[in-house]
Amino acid sequence: LIASAAALDHDDVVYTQYREAGVYMWRGYNLQQMSHQCYGNLYDLGKGRQMPIHYGSRECNVHTVSSPLATQIPHASGAAYALKMEGKPNVAVAYFGDGAASEGDFHAALNFAATLEAPALFFCRNNGYAISTPTHEQYRGDGIVSRAPGYGMHGVRVDGNDFLAVYEAVSEARKLALEKNMPVLIEAMTYRGGHHSTSDDSTAYRSNEEMKDWDLNDNPVTRARLYLEGLGVWDSDKEAEMQTRYRKNCIKCLTEAVKQKLPPISQIFTDVYDDVPWHLQEQHESLKQHLEAHPKDYPIGDYVKDEDYIDPRYEP
Repeated sequence: LIASAAALDHDDVVYTQYREAGVYMWRGYNLQQMSHQCYGNLYDLGKGRQMPIHYGSRECNVHTVSSPLATQIPHASGAAYALKMEGKPNVAVAYFGDGAASEGDFHAALNFAATLEAPALFFCRNNGYAISTPTHEQYRGDGIVSRAPGYGMHGVRVDGNDFLAVYEAVSEARKLALEKNMPVLIEAMTYRGGHHSTSDDSTAYRSNEEMKDWDLNDNPVTRARLYLEGLGVWDSDKEAEMQTRYRKNCIKCLTEAVKQKLPPISQIFTDVYDDVPWHLQEQHESLKQHLEAHPKDYPIGDYVKDEDYIDPRYEP
């Protein structure tokens, strides 16, 4: 994913799912911002309104993650068409997994992008599983990329565990999309090395031998490390130092984030309407009165006061 991000221009419009943390970091969204978002504190750009790891940054030109699968894909089609109409030399990119490619939004998005001749890149991470559903139970065709000809667009399959191959594939796809005004479907073949989530035990639907075989023979981190060691620019000492340094920084950022106060309660009612309608004003006033009447029943002290709050999106 980091290699794919490196092949893009900063002004390209990006739509992600849940597994693109590397894309955000490449584009400038740092670990401290991620930590603030996960805790939903007063420095969170989303003001605590999103689930953890649902990042978004106007500065990084990455739209906020949406929980429902595949909703970002048609958004990318529309954004790509807008970029084309505005005459801008940029593409819109949608990241998604093989499971999301089974959603209706995937098919609508690709058809719109193709018929509108929009410069969009659809980047599918095919890691073999949609939570517990293996790909052989998801479809009968030859993966995801085989669908591209049916929509009249170009498609390419790439070894998703080879960062150089991914960079080259995305670079060429971006060039083609801009030169020909057409979308490109990219299928990056990889493997989900861990469990789907902290509540998932993937050994219930795949063997330990399968996971160990991948880790031994096709782990992208190991492959990249061995390649760099072969060039003489990396070694075990640098690896150990980097891991120690990053771990310390991660703990530092999380420690900093967890001690911050939460956004003002009043922010529940902002950022939807320019002029707040009467019924929301009434609800806001009712909430204020309720909290004032029952101060011991709510952790009011955990929230920053309105007069002390500076919107992190516009902070100088």
